[in-house]
Amino acid sequence: MTDLAHGRANNWGRWGDDDERGALNHLTPEIIKAAAASITTGQVFSLGIPIQGQGVPLMDYRGTPMRLTLQDGTDAGMYAPMGCADGTGAHEDVLVMASHTTSHMDALVHVYSEFSHYNGVGHDEMKALSGAGRLGIEKVGGFAARAVLLDMVAHFGDAEFVEPGRMIMGDDLAACAERQGVEVRAGDVVLVRTGYLQMWWAAQASGADPGFAQAGIGSDAANWLAAKDVVAVGSDNAAVEVIPFDENDFLRVHRILLVDHGIYMLEFLNLAEAAAAGVYEGILAVGPLKVTGATGSPINPIFIG
Repeated sequence: MTDLAHGRANNWGRWGDDDERGALNHLTPEIIKAAAASITTGQVFSLGIPIQGQGVPLMDYRGTPMRLTLQDGTDAGMYAPMGCADGTGAHEDVLVMASHTTSHMDALVHVYSEFSHYNGVGHDEMKALSGAGRLGIEKVGGFAARAVLLDMVAHFGDAEFVEPGRMIMGDDLAACAERQGVEVRAGDVVLVRTGYLQMWWAAQASGADPGFAQAGIGSDAANWLAAKDVVAVGSDNAAVEVIPFDENDFLRVHRILLVDHGIYMLEFLNLAEAAAAGVYEGILAVGPLKVTGATGSPINPIFIG
């Protein structure tokens, strides 16, 4: 596929053959400074969902996240030799979870195609013990960018959520942006609301099976976003992309965004509160854990509109 907007097949080599940050290179100080003008209400929204063993969508193969107590009041007296007075103590935890648990960010090393990751990095850069030699989540550091929220639930006129399995096209995103009076610009993060989390929670409350079909973007929308030079794409579903996959092609959108263009993906974000408030643009701050060589990280993005 050729990126008609730029005359390129992909973003490989665009920022140098050794680049490991991908589309984050769009975020110059000038772009970030200009993005501050998108804050108009001062409202702050936490987009992360809880990390817990039940009551949130979890992938079976990733296991159940666990919070284990490392020390508590039963350890009273252990610090007495250090001058700890009676009645003083501390609690600590151990956290055990997959890097792609609940709300999370994919590193560029997460997916490969034709045995290559973004910028031609070979799939064998990932090792079982040491992790990713290149493109790991630690290369992100942290970032802030202008964000545009596209509420596809409202745009399609659906009451609670977009029909599971519906593929969102580039024209749909463009029409939604126009309807909301926002513009998708280079250097933006685009947040696509499908209502999947609200559907999942409602199904769980009623004892129903939500199934795995999910509305999401297809390859046409992914190419539209790539042509806009966005930095990242986030959604409230499991994979940003439609499930079943576009043309039954496994991780097709992941390959277009992560592999071809170095555009990051943010998954399982709760976008309902911001959408209900009619806050469609602002600044998004994302700080993944700096786990060396990791393929992703849990996140709690903060959206200021």
